[in-house]
This record gives sequence, structure tokens and C-alpha cells, in this order.
Amino acid sequence: MLEKISDVPDSVLGFRASEELTGDDYRDVLAPAIEAALRSRDKLRLLFLLGDDLTGFSAGAAWQDTKVGMEHFTRWEKVAVVTDREWLRNSVSIFGYLIPGQVRAFPAGQEAEARAWVAS
Repeated sequence: MLEKISDVPDSVLGFRASEELTGDDYRDVLAPAIEAALRSRDKLRLLFLLGDDLTGFSAGAAWQDTKVGMEHFTRWEKVAVVTDREWLRNSVSIFGYLIPGQVRAFPAGQEAEARAWVAS
């Protein structure tokens, strides 16, 4: 499940993921928010909070994630991923260089730092 969070600065799109992420989450929540943001700005800043109750990603979610990322490839300015799952932070560190913008992973205990970084 993916939900948009509102307690972020106007320059940042924020989302909280829990349980299983599906392709519908990307199509119904993430993609429309990105499209709306791009109507008023050139670059995107994203805060992605992955909760402890996140159980995984469906194949559809993986495809939609790739699709959304590639459709707006040059539009990513900063992406902050917050999770206590070490394998996810490592994945972000390994694959983050493929995105033209800045990408950083933070442990959950550093959510405040992640929020400050992505907004700066």
C-alpha cells in the first residue's frame, strides 16, 4: 500500500509504503502525484518512507517503478529513501547512481535528516 504524506514542504513529494506495494499503488497514487507536480515545476524531490511492515513489491510494482523512473528520467533532483531494511538501503546506494539526480538512503532513525536533506 502506498499513501501520499502531506507533512512535507511544497517542494517535496512524500510517500509512505506499507504491506505489499503493487502496480496499482504506482498507477493510482504515485504517478498522478508526479504528473501534478510536474505541471508546476521542472524537477522532482521525493521522500519515500518504507515502513517496517512493508512485506514486498509485486512484479507489477517493480515494472511500474521502472516505468515511472524512466518516463521522468531527467526530472529527478533528489530522492531520499528511509528504511531500516539494510538490503533496501544497499540497493539504493548501488543503483542510485543510475539516476541523474542525487539519491540517498537513510535508516528510519534518521528520518528528520532525510527530510531536511531532500528539502534543501
